[in-house]
Amino acid sequence: MDLQKKLGKVLLPLVTPYGKGEEVDYDTYAKLIEYLIKNDLCDTFIVTGTTGEASLLTFDERVQLMQTAVEAVAGRKPIVAGTGCASTKETIALTNKAYDLGIETCMVVCPFYNKPTQEGIFNHFKTLAEHTKANILLYNIPIFVGVNMGSEIVGRLAKISNIVGIKDEAGVNPTQVTDYYLATKDIRPDFIIYNGDDIMLLPTIVQGAMGIVSGGAHIFGHEIKRIFQLFEVGKNKEALDLFIPLYRFCRSCGQNGRILPNSIMRPAIELITGIQIGPARSPLAPITNDELTELKSVLKEVGKL
Repeated sequence: MDLQKKLGKVLLPLVTPYGKGEEVDYDTYAKLIEYLIKNDLCDTFIVTGTTGEASLLTFDERVQLMQTAVEAVAGRKPIVAGTGCASTKETIALTNKAYDLGIETCMVVCPFYNKPTQEGIFNHFKTLAEHTKANILLYNIPIFVGVNMGSEIVGRLAKISNIVGIKDEAGVNPTQVTDYYLATKDIRPDFIIYNGDDIMLLPTIVQGAMGIVSGGAHIFGHEIKRIFQLFEVGKNKEALDLFIPLYRFCRSCGQNGRILPNSIMRPAIELITGIQIGPARSPLAPITNDELTELKSVLKEVGKL
């Protein structure tokens, strides 16, 4: 089966619930997964991605979240594991743990903190591909890792059989999806390109993005699916009308200069789903009263409250 068709257009990076003392709440994680499946809010789940606060989790917590997801999903939807780490060695170890749990595709962010060169990025992913049986979905998010994965490197990596695609945080570089498409279309026509930024959903569809990795899908999954359907049949005005509420919500999650939206997105998920997932893990500051007021106002205006 074609991998892109299997994964679908809406990939949802699961938030990680916490209980007292910021301990991971695996039972609530399973409950959230069940809610999302019953409401059909996505095509595929991503475990321990940026929305799941992967960089704030231990190796063992990430593995346990993967295990919990595999058991809770029970084959009803595909699962992708976020397995990127700061070092190549740990990335290989975590990727192989995911594969051993039955997760065949892993989303792997560029090594963070170290700021490797483009050749260092190439060597990292090449070495990973050589040491795992998993399919690798590259993940470019320079705003957090400090380096951008250039299109020339992506073109070279696309020649490696188990490197199957890329997710790009398109809001940082709005035209790079096109660069990736041009760099890979002749080498690998089946190379998957996903946009990873909700506010860039519509702009990147026309650039060659085949789907989206969307934290907003916890709340707007139905609308996002419908946007793709409308665009495909040329109903662009209707697609735009559905996109604007998602855009406004995502903008509200960046209040006060917040780069990572988790602190505001998590209370929004609680308000809509009724599932208590707790605040983001430290050092992310919890939502303020003013931010919560603004969030509720936006959710009411877009018809979610």
